[in-house]
Amino acid sequence: MDWLTETKIPIGKAAKTVFEWLQENGEGFFDALSILLENLIEAFLWILQTPNPLIMVAIFTAIAWGIQRSWKICVMVFLGLLLIINQGYWDETTESLTLVLSACVVCMGVGVPIGIAIGHRPKIYAYIAPILDLMQTLPTFVYLIPAIVFFGIGMVPGLIATVIFVLPAPIRLTYLGITSVPEDQLEAADSFGATKREKLLNVELPNAMPQIMTGLNQTIMLSLSMVVIAALVGADGLGVPVVRALNSVNTALGFESGFIIVIVAILLDRVLRIRTGEKR
Repeated sequence: MDWLTETKIPIGKAAKTVFEWLQENGEGFFDALSILLENLIEAFLWILQTPNPLIMVAIFTAIAWGIQRSWKICVMVFLGLLLIINQGYWDETTESLTLVLSACVVCMGVGVPIGIAIGHRPKIYAYIAPILDLMQTLPTFVYLIPAIVFFGIGMVPGLIATVIFVLPAPIRLTYLGITSVPEDQLEAADSFGATKREKLLNVELPNAMPQIMTGLNQTIMLSLSMVVIAALVGADGLGVPVVRALNSVNTALGFESGFIIVIVAILLDRVLRIRTGEKR
């Protein structure tokens, strides 16, 4: 087998060359992107952390009622958030929610238009699908390396790594929604002389909305699953105490912070469940 390993295909060296070229020639772009994402993160942090925590609990409970119209879920949200405050993890929770909301804005803002575009061009999806597979199957820790190289340490590289991992979900589900529109409805729109824009807004998007909202739900849940990994590059949030507990082998801190992450995940899932077309 030595003959097979003597001439190694330079995959790693090629990737390193690409990253070095991007670092040298794309400094202005990455700086501008970093500033834009920092402003987005700071805006969400200000919204979530400026009011008194109890006021935010009331707001989140009202949002849960507006979405679900279920007093049981509202009670769950209310008590769950009070428990988070009681355990002293409110700031970390809002920081993690900031990462999740920022990832949602970027992923849905990029993923939905791409999904619509390739939904109208199925042949292009055949070329994009392997890239999406690579984005979701490549170990997420690998994304941290270029994120640190291009954006340094902090919330921004954590957000970038999260977006790369999560972006395929809204793209795939939007594509699924657009391609699943009944053919008879498209033919009816054509027979009435609808333009491509009118057909998209009045026929395709309404039919694809359940899949798009499922993409939003998946984006939120997958983003939340990245909080611990994002903490490894300096992102604030619930991942920080988890990493600290791991480094110090602190069982109490690890279980406590992990339990809070589970609570946040359950609350988000319950509140958004109606948007995915599931039964209450």
